[in-house]
Amino acid sequence: MQRYMLIIVVCLIAASVTFLMAQAPAPNPRDVQLVGDRFKPLKYDEMTPEQKKMMEHLVSGERRGAGGPFNVLLRSPEMGDLAQEFGAQMRFHSSLPRKLNEMAIIITARHWTAQYEWNAHRTAAAQAGLKEPIIQAIAAGKRPESLDADETVIYNFATELLKTHEVGDATFKAVKDKFGEKGVVDLIGVMGYYQLVSMLLNVDRYPLPAGTKPELQPLK
Repeated sequence: MQRYMLIIVVCLIAASVTFLMAQAPAPNPRDVQLVGDRFKPLKYDEMTPEQKKMMEHLVSGERRGAGGPFNVLLRSPEMGDLAQEFGAQMRFHSSLPRKLNEMAIIITARHWTAQYEWNAHRTAAAQAGLKEPIIQAIAAGKRPESLDADETVIYNFATELLKTHEVGDATFKAVKDKFGEKGVVDLIGVMGYYQLVSMLLNVDRYPLPAGTKPELQPLK
């Protein structure tokens, strides 16, 4: 009983934080400090009109910021603006429950050993109710031992698709039966978007927040 109460409290806190963030005024795009490594962090005043438009969309949208791959995507702002809009749809408005959506994201981050993406979304997955032993097993590249029915079908689909580049009939049917054809497409969509994010971050060698150590070890 205490464990379930704790999960409820965590979910309520996460929902409250999300609500407050949504109500907060958008930051001034001039004040946003971009981060990068191979791609030099851009300053607002040196951006083209297309880049400024993308920045304004980022800070006024649900992210309220431009961390992660967006300093890189600003180099191709027409594509980058479409990508960030697609990413917001897949992250915040998927038909999949948030816990399962975040689970698919961290499975993708683990596949690519995308440290920043993993760090950000393993926290989001925990806030959404994914159990820490499951997160740790995914980090180690192992199948978690205590998946519930919904987690099982998502885990099977995501890992099979990433490893074999296709899914079998039983794997496809399991997700379709649980979440419908829209759920299947949304699952593919969120994984596809975060594969793009993983590639952008890894090519840039995007740094982790100060004081944070990489959690993911190379897979054997």
